[in-house]
Amino acid sequence: MANADARGRLRRPDGGPLRVLVVDDEPTLAELLTMALRYEGWEVRSAGDGLGAVRAARDFRPDAVVLDMMLPDIDGLEVLRRLRGDEPDVPVLFLTAKDSVEDRITGLTAGGDDYVTKPFSLEEVVARLRGLMRRAARSDTRPDSLLVVGDLVMDEDSHEVRRGGDEITLTATEFELLRFLMRNPRRVLSKAQILDRVWNYDFGGQANVVELYVSYLRKKIDAGRSPMIHTLRGAGYVLRPGD
Repeated sequence: MANADARGRLRRPDGGPLRVLVVDDEPTLAELLTMALRYEGWEVRSAGDGLGAVRAARDFRPDAVVLDMMLPDIDGLEVLRRLRGDEPDVPVLFLTAKDSVEDRITGLTAGGDDYVTKPFSLEEVVARLRGLMRRAARSDTRPDSLLVVGDLVMDEDSHEVRRGGDEITLTATEFELLRFLMRNPRRVLSKAQILDRVWNYDFGGQANVVELYVSYLRKKIDAGRSPMIHTLRGAGYVLRPGD
């Protein structure tokens, strides 16, 4: 999805600028985001409603999407569903209201890769997008290999995950988090380490994102089985084979 040029700037595999679709019904905010992303050298298109976003995505084929949860026609979750129907792996960064915890949890559970809360800094949005696209690039270029911890098996090339032979469906961010845990079995990983490796930004008030995603993984990996993901209070998380 993205490669880095000699100066470390992210580019499309063909060398062209990365494409970002901005979806927000506040024209001023959409314009500010567009200017900030273009300053990064990226190609940007914007849409002010959900249906317009779906049409724009099909024409523009973005490498990432900045998507407001609240839109005047269909909401961000429905836009996400339709986008993923066409491009299953496109990274999506949700914009949510500061006091809307339910929106953030719902958006991430539905398959969003990350979120920022309004009001936010433009620098934060750019940093999150860089992280999402670098993560997607790593996933695209990883050679064939299997990770195995106990009865949990991950195929890094096909992105298939199975436990005890049962297939487990993960979002892109859940997959990257589990991959980090499986590459470090029995090793305690702090929230700061996980944020740096999986989300690519510094630790600072974002620990709740790690907690949310660990809880999502537990529901998928450990549900009805011997638990593999363990919390060490005050230290972090560790993946160990189930009993």
